[in-house]
Amino acid sequence: MSVEFKNYYDVLGVAPNASEAEIKKAFRNLARKYHPDVAKDKATAEPRFKEINEANEVLSDPDKRRKYDELGENWNRPERQAQQDYGFGGGAEAGSEFHFEGTGFSDFFEQFFGSRGRPSAGFGRTGEGRMGGMPFAQRGQDIEGDILVTLDEVVHGATRTINLQRVDPRTGQASTQTLQVKIPPGVREAQLIRLAGKGRDGIGGGEPGNLYLRVKLAKHPDFRVRGADLFYDLELAPWEAVLGATVSSPTLDGTASLKIPAGTMAEQQIRLRGKGLPAGDGTRGDLYVIVSIQTPTRVTPEQRVLWERLAATATFNPRQNA
Repeated sequence: MSVEFKNYYDVLGVAPNASEAEIKKAFRNLARKYHPDVAKDKATAEPRFKEINEANEVLSDPDKRRKYDELGENWNRPERQAQQDYGFGGGAEAGSEFHFEGTGFSDFFEQFFGSRGRPSAGFGRTGEGRMGGMPFAQRGQDIEGDILVTLDEVVHGATRTINLQRVDPRTGQASTQTLQVKIPPGVREAQLIRLAGKGRDGIGGGEPGNLYLRVKLAKHPDFRVRGADLFYDLELAPWEAVLGATVSSPTLDGTASLKIPAGTMAEQQIRLRGKGLPAGDGTRGDLYVIVSIQTPTRVTPEQRVLWERLAATATFNPRQNA
C-alpha cells in the first residue's frame, strides 16, 4: 500500500518559512472554521479538521517540523523507506505492514511521526520455549498506533469505528478488520486504549497480541489543556477592563456569561468551576479565563481627541504605581 505525501504547509495555507506565530494563527483560524462543534456541514468539516490538526501537530513542534523539512522532496527514497519498518524484526510476520483508517491520522503521519511500529506498553511474548525439538507456542507481538481524540470526546466519551489493514509482505495481499473503539470519558494525552487480541497472530497456537491506540488530544482553537483544567485567553478592550463589563466566554458546554469587575488587570484569571475536563473521580476540572487587554491600533480623529483628553486629565501612572 503506497503512502501519500502530506504537504502540511499547504494544509495550513502558510509558507515553508512561516514563523511559529503565523502557524499558530493559521491553525486557529482554520480550526475555528472546521471544528465539528461549529461547522455547518459536519460531514465534510470533520476530516478537514483532522487534517488541520495533523498538520499543526507536526509544524508546531520544532523537532517534528525539522524532521519534516529534512524529508523534503526525497521523503520516499528507497533507502529512507527501508528505515521506516512497521515491524519489530524477526520473520515474515514481524515485517507485516499495518494501516489504520478512522484514527484521525494519515499513514504518512504514522510512518514518520506516530507510534506505529514501536513496542507498546504491553509489548512482549509469552509462552513455551523450544526444548529438545519439542514444539512451542509463542504469543503474538503487540502493535501500536495513534488515535486523535477531541475535547468533546474527552468530556462525553465516544465509540469510534476504525479499520485495521494488514498487508502480508510476502504476497502483498491485504486483509481488513473493522473495529469498534470505546473512548472513555476523561481519557488523557498519551493514554493507551487496549483492544485485546487485535495484535499480531501468535505462533504455534499462541495467543494473538494486543492493539494499543495511543491518545493524542486534538488541539482546540480556543482552549489549552493542563491535566483536567482548561485555559482560555479572553480579549478585553481597555475600557472594559477599567469600567467592568459583562461578556461571553466559550466553554465545552456552550457559552458562559462573565462579569468582568472594574479595574481588571492583564493576566488576571477568572475561574469557572466544573467547566474543564473529567477529573477521574466523578468531578470535572475548571476553566480558567485569562484576561488579555487589547489596545486599538487605529482610531478616528474624534476618538483621538477623547484619548488625548483622558491622557491630559488622568492621574494614573503605571510606572509610579508599579
